[in-house]
Amino acid sequence: MSVPTFDQDDRLQWVERVSRLLDSQFRVPGTNWRFGLDPIMGLLPVVGGLPSLAVSGLLILTMMRHGASGNLVVRMVFNVVLDALIGAIPIIGNIFDFAYKANNRNVALLRAHYAEGRHQGSGKGLLLVLTIVLLALGGLLVWAAWWLGSVLWNWGESVQW
Repeated sequence: MSVPTFDQDDRLQWVERVSRLLDSQFRVPGTNWRFGLDPIMGLLPVVGGLPSLAVSGLLILTMMRHGASGNLVVRMVFNVVLDALIGAIPIIGNIFDFAYKANNRNVALLRAHYAEGRHQGSGKGLLLVLTIVLLALGGLLVWAAWWLGSVLWNWGESVQW
């Protein structure tokens, strides 16, 4: 039984469609400049990048379940984390979101990986490590937000209005 190619696998075509929706679905009239929902959601302060980050994570998990190697998954996660971190910076991050297109980059990486015929990996151990790291980072982020909030609250109480 032969392994389907990237274009024959419906699940990977789904990944490509969602990726296009997030990064390059729309075109500015009269130009070749394309953008998707990711930079539009990023315009919402604080929470705008979270849905995109979650969907990007699901895309990576899907790619990983269908043969992406551990090395490739690390590169994909790097693309998404870079997009999320720089995208969180006001103004600069919005411009970066319109240009970087992490999900399209990840699909291109997976296509190249398939073209080389090395799409037989499992990645379960890597998934476990990434899950633990992301949970730890999430916990650290919640702790930092709580600490910053308490510092600002105490500062606000001490200021003489």
